[in-house]
Amino acid sequence: TVLLKTIIGLVRPTQGEVYFDGRNLAKLGDRELTEQRIRYGFVFQHAALFDSLTIGQNVAFPLHQHTDYPPRKVREIVSDRLAQVGLPDSVISKKPAELSGGMRKRVGLARALALEPELILYDEPTTGLDPIMSDVINELILETRRRHPVTSVVVTHDMNTARKVADRVLMF
Repeated sequence: TVLLKTIIGLVRPTQGEVYFDGRNLAKLGDRELTEQRIRYGFVFQHAALFDSLTIGQNVAFPLHQHTDYPPRKVREIVSDRLAQVGLPDSVISKKPAELSGGMRKRVGLARALALEPELILYDEPTTGLDPIMSDVINELILETRRRHPVTSVVVTHDMNTARKVADRVLMF
């Protein structure tokens, strides 16, 4: 959505300003903006996993891009993040197409958590899921906030999700 793209500095605001940690994102250069974005986790509407990569490679992707961790540490982080979202190590070697929609959403959350972000942005996290799996994802959002000192921004049309996970609600 345009709101989320504006929050992370991909789209310049047409009105007002967007600040993160006291810095106006519109005034940052490309390098500074990239450094800011590393502090964000993004959970895309349809998980946006790379089909050609395994689940383990998908979760490790931001670690390979933004850290110089040795392979052993990357494997430990991947395993830990998958466990945090309720997925066993047995999914590490699978491809996204081999998982259900709810499992793919969990992998997307595990990837978003890989770099221990300060802000997680969720774009329609329960879209396309049945009510039971939607509630599982909502619980994961709440559990993530309990485990990590993270701010969450959830864009949703699902009023059950809004009621369950929100401290504050803005309606557009």
